[in-house]
Amino acid sequence: MMQEQESIYNISGAEGLMPKEETLEVSHRRSRIRIGVPKEIHYQEKRVPLVPQGVGLLVANGHEVLIESDAGRAASFTNEQYSDAGAHIVYTPDEIFRADVVLKIVPPSAAETNLFTSRQTLISALHLAGQTGDYFRMLMSRKVVAVAFEFIMDKTHAYPVLRTTSEIVGNASVMIAASYLADTTYGTGCMLGGFSGIAPTEVVIIGAGTVAEFAARTALGLGASVKIFDNSVYRLRRIQSGIHTRLFTSILQPGVLMGSLKRADVVIGAVHSAQGRTPVLVTEEMVQQMKKGAVIVDVSIDQGGCFETSRITSHNEPVFRKYGITHYCVPNIASSVPHTASYALSNYFAPLLLRLGDAGGIINLLKADKDFRQGVYLFGGTMTKSSISEQFHIPFQDIDLLMAAFH
Repeated sequence: MMQEQESIYNISGAEGLMPKEETLEVSHRRSRIRIGVPKEIHYQEKRVPLVPQGVGLLVANGHEVLIESDAGRAASFTNEQYSDAGAHIVYTPDEIFRADVVLKIVPPSAAETNLFTSRQTLISALHLAGQTGDYFRMLMSRKVVAVAFEFIMDKTHAYPVLRTTSEIVGNASVMIAASYLADTTYGTGCMLGGFSGIAPTEVVIIGAGTVAEFAARTALGLGASVKIFDNSVYRLRRIQSGIHTRLFTSILQPGVLMGSLKRADVVIGAVHSAQGRTPVLVTEEMVQQMKKGAVIVDVSIDQGGCFETSRITSHNEPVFRKYGITHYCVPNIASSVPHTASYALSNYFAPLLLRLGDAGGIINLLKADKDFRQGVYLFGGTMTKSSISEQFHIPFQDIDLLMAAFH
C-alpha cells in the first residue's frame, strides 16, 4: 500500500509530468526451440520449408535449427549455405525427429512417424485425400501435436499458406501450358499470347479462386484472351475487381462453357472443393469436341480433377494425350519451381516459428492464437478435426475446449 501511495504521489511531481519513452510489455515466457527440417523422401517433392535466410533469422533469435544433409539440394540450396546461416547439418533422420518442432512439406511416412516421441510438434501438409484411418491412429499413438499448414488461418480468415502456394501454382500453370502449346508434338506450335496482326490465343479458366486469379493475370500479361467460369457470382465479381480489367466471366452454363471449350487453346481447371472431391465439370464428350492440340492443365487433380478424362501424372511423366488433347495432371505443381516455392513457404514459416518461441511453446501459442489453432488436427493422442473424425470413425474432441482446460 505504501508503494502504491508513493507512486501516486510521484506522478504529481515535476519529473512525473515530463514526457517519457513508451514502454512495451515484455513477455518473460519466451523459450528457445529446437527445429528439425528433414529431407523429403517423397520422390515428387523438391521444396524445403526453410531457406537459409529463414534459418539465419531463427538462429539470430536464439533458436536451434537442424537441417538434414541435402534437404535443400533439389531446391538449389546447399548444405554450406545452411551451415553459414547457423544451421546444424545432421546426417540421419533420427536426429531431426527428436527436435521440439519438426517442419516438413509432405506428411510423414509410416517409418518417419515411428521416429516421433511424445510432446513434439509436427507442422506439415495433411493431404487428406491420400490418408487412411490407420495413418491417423499411428500418429495419435506418438502423442504429438500435429498441425496441417493448409488449414492455418490468418486474421482475415483466409488461408495464408494455401494462398501463397495457389499464387505460384496459378502462375506456373499458364507457363506450363504455354510450353506444351508451343511444342509441335503435344501442342500446335503456337506461342501463348497476342501479337500484332495475329488473333490472341484463348485461355479458359474453370474456377475463380486464387489459382484462377493468378493464372488469369499471367495469361493476360502475355496478351492472351481469358474467359473465367465459376458458379459463384461473388467470386467472379471479386476476381474481376482484383485484376482491374474487363474479363469474360460466366457462371457454369453447359452451353456457354462448351462453346468456349471448342475455341480454347488452353483450359485450366482451378476448382477447389471444401468437401475434398471436386465435381467433374468437363465430361469426356466435351473434351472430345475441343480442338486438336489444345492443352488441359488440371490443377484440381489433387482432389480428383474436374475433367472426366484426367488421371494423375508425375513430374517424370507429366502429360498424356487423349482425343488429341494434351493433359497435364501433376498434383504438386508448386514443386516444379521449388526454389521460388521454398522462399514463399519460408517467408511464412520463419515468422511463425518466431511467434511460437516468443509465446513460450506450442501450448501457449495455441491458447493465444485461435486462427493458428484451426490448423491442429491432433493434440497429443486426441483427434481435433471433426471432418477427419467422421470420415475415419475416430473419437473427436474440440480443440477450443481442450485449450480452455489449460490455465
